[in-house]
Amino acid sequence: MEKTAEFYVVKRGDTLGKIAVMHRVTLDQILEWNPQITNPDIIRPGQRIRVAPPKMEGEFERFPGADFFQPSVSSPVIEAMGYRLIDEDCGVYADGPDSQWSEADRKSYANWQWKCGFRGRDADGIPGKRSWDWLRVPTVYE
Repeated sequence: MEKTAEFYVVKRGDTLGKIAVMHRVTLDQILEWNPQITNPDIIRPGQRIRVAPPKMEGEFERFPGADFFQPSVSSPVIEAMGYRLIDEDCGVYADGPDSQWSEADRKSYANWQWKCGFRGRDADGIPGKRSWDWLRVPTVYE
């Protein structure tokens, strides 16, 4: 069984029900922790499924709008987003994230979108509300 502390990698023949039983959680919990799963009957080998509740709790940054993510924007929200992308194994930062929106942020966010199941234009690296809400960027107090 390929399981990390919070995730399970789907194998051929797996179902969400079977994964839930294996990890002693309910199907409803699996669906709550994996909002990217829109049809519980469709999962694919290699897909990462969260099998434990997210460790982060508290308040999260609201989606600032797609226009926020421009090279001219500098904000601690962008840095906090970068650290969350690293937490999710999606970061491609050479020196770590900072507050200035960059190509590394865009590529890292595209990895996150891909991980969430988005494809094509929906995985272009520009945050959308749905994927942003799933990322759960902690509130930054400026």
